[in-house]
Amino acid sequence: MKTLDKLPIDEKGYIRKISCNESIKRRLMDLGLVKGTCIIPRLENPTKEPRAFEIRGTLIVIRKEDAELIELN
Repeated sequence: MKTLDKLPIDEKGYIRKISCNESIKRRLMDLGLVKGTCIIPRLENPTKEPRAFEIRGTLIVIRKEDAELIELN
């Protein structure tokens, strides 16, 4: 299973499933993270947490513990 936290910088991934708790899942879905959406890691700090991802032309930051629960195709 490939998860968002393992996706290399500048490599495209497509969301398959979000397994976060309902409040986090709803917030991510409101930001555009829905099944089939293209997501690209763009920035990370030296500790690799959190990371910034490009989704539909916008950068958002997702914590590692949440990115671990987002499965990709």
